[in-house]
Amino acid sequence: MSDFHKQLTIPDIPEEHSRPPPMPHKIGPYKIESLFSKGGMSLLYFGVHPGSNLPIIVKVLLPKYLKHKEMVGRFLKEAQIIAMTDHPNIVKLYGQGQWEKGLYIAMEFIRGISLRQFIQQKSLSQKRALEIILQVAYALCHLHTHGVIHRDLKPENILITETGEIKVIDFGIAQLQGEADSERITKTRRVMGTPVYMSPEQKENPLHVTYASDIYSLGIIAYELLLGRLSHGVIHLALLPKALSKIIDKTLKTDPQDRYQDIVDFITDISQIIKTQLGGSEEVQEEISEEVLGLIEQTRSILLPKTGPHWPQVDIGLAISPGQVLSGLYIDFFSLSQNRLAIVVAEPNRSGVAALLHASVLRGMVRMAIDFFSKNGKQTATQMLQSLGRTLSEDPMREAFSFNFILLSPEQDQLLFISCKSGNIWHVPEEEQKIRMLATPNGALGSDANAALLETGDNWRVGDTLIFYSGDASKDPATEWIGEHQLLAPQAQAERVLYHLTDKRRAPGRTSTVISIRRMF
Repeated sequence: MSDFHKQLTIPDIPEEHSRPPPMPHKIGPYKIESLFSKGGMSLLYFGVHPGSNLPIIVKVLLPKYLKHKEMVGRFLKEAQIIAMTDHPNIVKLYGQGQWEKGLYIAMEFIRGISLRQFIQQKSLSQKRALEIILQVAYALCHLHTHGVIHRDLKPENILITETGEIKVIDFGIAQLQGEADSERITKTRRVMGTPVYMSPEQKENPLHVTYASDIYSLGIIAYELLLGRLSHGVIHLALLPKALSKIIDKTLKTDPQDRYQDIVDFITDISQIIKTQLGGSEEVQEEISEEVLGLIEQTRSILLPKTGPHWPQVDIGLAISPGQVLSGLYIDFFSLSQNRLAIVVAEPNRSGVAALLHASVLRGMVRMAIDFFSKNGKQTATQMLQSLGRTLSEDPMREAFSFNFILLSPEQDQLLFISCKSGNIWHVPEEEQKIRMLATPNGALGSDANAALLETGDNWRVGDTLIFYSGDASKDPATEWIGEHQLLAPQAQAERVLYHLTDKRRAPGRTSTVISIRRMF
């Protein structure tokens, strides 16, 4: 309970120097007992309802925002939206109005904790998790029936009471279907909501939301409840039972048209799972143990570094899109002899837990092969990879990999690139306008023991930038918008390019990465 009110769900405006908040005796007809909390735009007081003596929360807009048209509008809209709803899974409105120091909203006081705290502290059975998901879905159904899009559905804004009842709260950025938002927000495209739970279309433009945007947010929450831990934006549907994975996958489609168009359909599918597959108290399948989940996370942290290395010669930006499929994407950086630098990006063809195991095996093979390559001046990069491909083709795991090898030689002003199955590099020269794309038409590494690999190279001078993408972008007009981000720092550049390459026109399933490499000297 103590955290939900602190979440910023309205546009950020710089705070003045903090002062002790006032302590009124009454706000409207409500007696005030104490200050409950202070938010960015409002104060929450603990009060008493004069008729029933029930505890309530009275929210008041800070006086300094009373002349701010947008803030007043949002405050009044929040009260309007809560007033429209009357549902056991939605916070209840007792009153609203003006008092001598501004505006107030009187709401139900809920004894309980946020769903975020609940997920972190409790272990739920699948049946209990699904029951909670259904209650949130019922609240959404009621909101959508009244034309309301919540726009900030997240565990912090869902409370679970002492009796196990669910309450959806915080309508600070809720929007009525078809209603235009303020002119300032439209112009600035300010992010409104919480990125981890926001749909792709809401991240792109907070005004371009529909009921399907709330359903996307509910899909993330449902995944976290079923898994029993917060996702932090990383979704692997393979960790869920197949029947549930299919439902959650439909809520998380990148294109809103591919999602559930009506929350009633989602409720029907979840109810059917409870009725036919859980059968009262039976689980759909044995839950993955905490130990296994921990090993999965540990393996991924080894295979996927959070940042690039600190190499003096280059500035590196690394951006990773987690995807919704548990894949074995592997990224590694090597500082070799003769002041050369190497980057490996590889991924097994299959997905799931097996992909992580196979990628881990590959990582060991790659490190041994590159160590030998670095010390043996007679072996070329192509020969090294051909030898690695033969080893993979003969290995009992029988796995083929998309594989990319980038070799940078600053002293020779040269770069070499070998891609197998997928992967592209755009070379952005500092002084030339033309952006060149490099790729090699090789098959998956390990698919053919006798495959002869092709390589490509280019000049690589001080100030030049290389942008690598792990997927197949050979048919994408990327050069048109890569130039738009040419002046950005590598990290920002990698993030923007990845956003373009994983937008709603492409399948979001597998993990992908963009690496931006700018030569400094």
